[in-house]
Amino acid sequence: MSKFKHLTEDERYKIQYGLEQKKSFNAIGREIGRDCTTVSKEVRSRRIFKQSGAYGYVFNDCKNRFDCLVSGLCDDPACRKKMCKRCSKIQCRKLCQDYVKEVCRKRDNPPAVCNGCDCRSRCSLEKAFYYARAAQIEYRNILSESRSGICAEENEINRLDKYISPLLRNGQSIHHVLVTSNGNVMWSEKTIYKYVGLGLFSARNNDLRRKVRFRPRKSKHDSLKVDKACHIERTYEDYQKYIGDNPGLHTVEMDTVIGKVGGKCLLTLHFINAHFMFAYILDACTTEAVKGAFAHIRMILGTELYSRLFPVLLGDRGSEFSNPKSIEVDEEGELLSSVFYCDPRQSQQKGELESNHRMIRYIIPKGVSMDPYIQKDISLMMDHVNSYGRPELNERTPYHMFEFLYGEDGREALKKLGVKLIPAKDIILRPSLLKIK
Repeated sequence: MSKFKHLTEDERYKIQYGLEQKKSFNAIGREIGRDCTTVSKEVRSRRIFKQSGAYGYVFNDCKNRFDCLVSGLCDDPACRKKMCKRCSKIQCRKLCQDYVKEVCRKRDNPPAVCNGCDCRSRCSLEKAFYYARAAQIEYRNILSESRSGICAEENEINRLDKYISPLLRNGQSIHHVLVTSNGNVMWSEKTIYKYVGLGLFSARNNDLRRKVRFRPRKSKHDSLKVDKACHIERTYEDYQKYIGDNPGLHTVEMDTVIGKVGGKCLLTLHFINAHFMFAYILDACTTEAVKGAFAHIRMILGTELYSRLFPVLLGDRGSEFSNPKSIEVDEEGELLSSVFYCDPRQSQQKGELESNHRMIRYIIPKGVSMDPYIQKDISLMMDHVNSYGRPELNERTPYHMFEFLYGEDGREALKKLGVKLIPAKDIILRPSLLKIK
């Protein structure tokens, strides 16, 4: 048996090949030197479900599909004369009162996938497949995420904050707090120092007498996920399903624009339909800075207007967005927005935002430090960007499109946030814009 705990990519390809050859878990395990339960757990946890039909058959997992005579359930004129069991639209099943989902009995038994099934060419039920490449990618992503983040839940962090922060502000050291905690704090000194430095407590490094004299250690990266499980039920697939179930909601894409690493950065919020973008200067690219920016926006707009303008937020998997609860809810715990994440290394899933960042780079080139700028400078820059006409908007400006699409809410938001329209002849998209006094 292999001494390594984790399966390799080569072993996963052998598992896929064995499944296609209709081999049992025992046979595959002997070939790769693993226990059969290891192979079984790998296949069941990494299999991919597909709602696809077969040659000459559309996807249909209704138990009554063979005797069904129902037709014309949906409002699509093209489907009026077609029987519903031959329709490829999955959402039509929600309209049928006689719909009963059927699951293949073979799929629940070993080998638990359809890779080597002889009935696959004529089966119209939901199928499960094991693909080595997809399994390896999922494994690498989970491995990376499991080794980043903090090993405490939000409730535990709040409990530690209430106990530790007042004592640190009174001049006590972390060592003294832990020694006299009587079991209230079961964490090491190094961990508490780390949490204070990351801004997870209300106490800061300035409250630690010796810490402020230490020279910062060099590290490979400063990013750290606050919530390791933040992506669960918030993936891009979950986002598409949520939008499909709530078609009236619009999406706001969010991202950060970095100047020099370790310095100030921008939080950008892009309204897709209007090509309109807000930008806010952050002192650091951290979850605390992002949380503070959204709290400031909610304070200016008010919770009702904010919830109407930001019902759905879509961001990348950067560590600065790894505390979604702090973005979704207000100070009283009321849910105002829903946060979702793009797939890893899939920036095209929020391509409109990435494209609009080019306008910012015209004024603040890549690599230029943002430390000299304040929010007033960034607001001026965004006024010029949002006043610039776009061919995709029929030469209209994002400012006018935002007013048109969001109506009274849009005009109220522009007024409260101090957004101004710049005349076309006065627009400057050069670095010299922010050098003008």
